[in-house]
Amino acid sequence: MSTIPRRKFIQLSAVAAAGYLVQTGREARAADLPHFAADDPMAQAMKYTEDASTVDAASRGNPAADQSCANCALVQGADGDAWRPCQIFPGKAVAAAGWCSVWAPKA
Repeated sequence: MSTIPRRKFIQLSAVAAAGYLVQTGREARAADLPHFAADDPMAQAMKYTEDASTVDAASRGNPAADQSCANCALVQGADGDAWRPCQIFPGKAVAAAGWCSVWAPKA
């Protein structure tokens, strides 16, 4: 039996489905994308913040002090970019120093 909670499984399944539907011929560029705002309803639902250091590590689903968008498997773009495209928030760029509840470690 899997130890992945149902909610996390559904979130990851949605990400996989979105990734499948994305056109592979066009790569999102963070410079072309508007910045994702923390007051957006989707951001609030995913507990997105532009500064991961403001989130209590104990309140995270996968507690770890070093979680940020920069080391999330769902964020695309070049290392060192301050804003990068994210598979969870299509058409928007997230802060590399940010964090949300769907954070997943890079493989």
